[in-house]
Amino acid sequence: MDRYPPIAEHGLVGDLQTAALVSSQGVVDWFAAPRFDSPSVFAALLDHDGGGYLRLAPEHPDGTCKQLYYPDTAILVTRFMSPDGVGEVVDFMPPDRTRTATDRHTLVRVVRSVRGTVDFTLECRPRFDYGRAEHQLELDGNGALFRAPGIDGHLQATFPLERDGLDVRGKVTLESGESGGAVFTVCASGGEAPEPPTVDGLTEQIEEVGRFWQHWLRQSRYRGRWPELVHRSAITLKLLTYAPTGALIAAATMGLPEQVGGERNWDYRFTWVRDGSLSVRAMLDLGFVEEATAFVHWLVDRLRERAGEEEPLQTMYRIDGDPDLPEETLDHFEGYRGSFPVRIGNGAADQLQLDIYGEALYAVSQGREIAQQASFAGWQALTRTLDWLADAWDRPDEGIWETRGGRQDFTYSRVMSWVAFDHGMRLAEYFRRPADLERWRHARDAVFNQVMERGWSDKERAFVQHYGGDVLDASLLLMPRVEFIAPRAEAWLSTLDAMDRKLVSDSLVYRYDPAASPDGLRGSEGTFSLCTFLYVDALVRAGRLSQARYTFEKMQTYANHVGLFAEEVGPSGEQLGNFPQAFTHLSLIMAAITLDEALDAEEGR
Repeated sequence: MDRYPPIAEHGLVGDLQTAALVSSQGVVDWFAAPRFDSPSVFAALLDHDGGGYLRLAPEHPDGTCKQLYYPDTAILVTRFMSPDGVGEVVDFMPPDRTRTATDRHTLVRVVRSVRGTVDFTLECRPRFDYGRAEHQLELDGNGALFRAPGIDGHLQATFPLERDGLDVRGKVTLESGESGGAVFTVCASGGEAPEPPTVDGLTEQIEEVGRFWQHWLRQSRYRGRWPELVHRSAITLKLLTYAPTGALIAAATMGLPEQVGGERNWDYRFTWVRDGSLSVRAMLDLGFVEEATAFVHWLVDRLRERAGEEEPLQTMYRIDGDPDLPEETLDHFEGYRGSFPVRIGNGAADQLQLDIYGEALYAVSQGREIAQQASFAGWQALTRTLDWLADAWDRPDEGIWETRGGRQDFTYSRVMSWVAFDHGMRLAEYFRRPADLERWRHARDAVFNQVMERGWSDKERAFVQHYGGDVLDASLLLMPRVEFIAPRAEAWLSTLDAMDRKLVSDSLVYRYDPAASPDGLRGSEGTFSLCTFLYVDALVRAGRLSQARYTFEKMQTYANHVGLFAEEVGPSGEQLGNFPQAFTHLSLIMAAITLDEALDAEEGR
């Protein structure tokens, strides 16, 4: 197999507490357990030799592979075609229905011959704790038990397994219409062994899991022009949400590079206030009120627990709300195609990023039925936050892109501070809650005046990344959506034109130019897929409908074969960065809905 398949050559499966990536070659090369942010069990995507993997695929040298999802589900099918026949591997994880954190998670891999005779080979090589922990192996016929400190891995198959050192191999030959399977279950040390799988039982599980996802998706209100794309994004956001708390992680992976061979390799398996907050609007627009509500409650809990501390919110948290995310380097991992260092944890958690207060208040105010559920203590937490921000908004910070080159007066941070005050006032007035409205109004107006005076560049005829500079920044594409500026105001249209010239490359959008605005890191990066969808949204609002539709539909061609997006698109059209990225998929939903509504209005629907 390819030592490091392209990032885009993967599908995602998950059970709403953790997730796995399956390559189009039939290899599970990323899986962490028992939670998204736990140490890895399989991480060959970050170190082929030392990361561990679970492979189940035919051994035919002339074969070709294709992947697809069962329609409207998170069940992944990898099809292998060769002169001898056609075989399939069906991957899924039974979804959590309890919303209770558990240490037991199951990855199911069903194999079958569709045509002809197909020989499948299984290799199971777990490497616990990011490859740092030794394990022991107990083998008995069709079952294997991998014992590592604090965690057991059970592999059970419908065919015999054999020892390969401390790893396991197996082979099965299937004639047309025959099926088999292998089930990998992790649990706490000493946990009860699962029941051995049967072909009939595995078939029933496929049907049951399919019904779960199709039933969930029926809640969607989307009736627009791109249902498959939008619904795949919705399923992906659901897969990236930790059911016990409602927290949305930024991506399923860690350490995948923004530039192959570069150092911009971060751990994204945490919950950013910014990403999660903006997902609320996307999920509400689609009709997924339960998911939106769960995140708002998670967010208000974060505000309440930090009452009296210097800063009311941290930029990101673990999925259970734990604020401790120390960053360290895995020196023993070579990184994806030599992209080193490989980091776990995220030091940006301790940065000052003032924009998060705007996104937080934006989230709380989007669904008034959600906000109305907030307790008095929750409201007090919101008012304390805005009272704090009234004193703190005029400070340099690290900004939305978490630069490590020093603090600046970032324009986007100021814009979102304005949003925080504006939406806080709306909530207080709508629900007639106690609040220092005059103080908030004074701060809101001061922020607005400052941005208009200092966030503007006469040279570029545009709003710029930070005060005193001329660098453009695609985060400002959100300005019309959050109603800071009218979408067809002269100043905004001029800004959009400047972005067209400086940040847009064949419809793809860079977030900024690191060479013009050093961010403290070496190397370059690709275009940001999030920013491209924000660009579509801004184009629609500016009345540039044909350009917006062209850009949106062109961007679809950069999705991978099953409709997933990583963080970035590289110079050769390859996907880069952690995968799949929630921010990209939620911005896709937002752009699709905005574009649909404008096209409907144009067509007189």
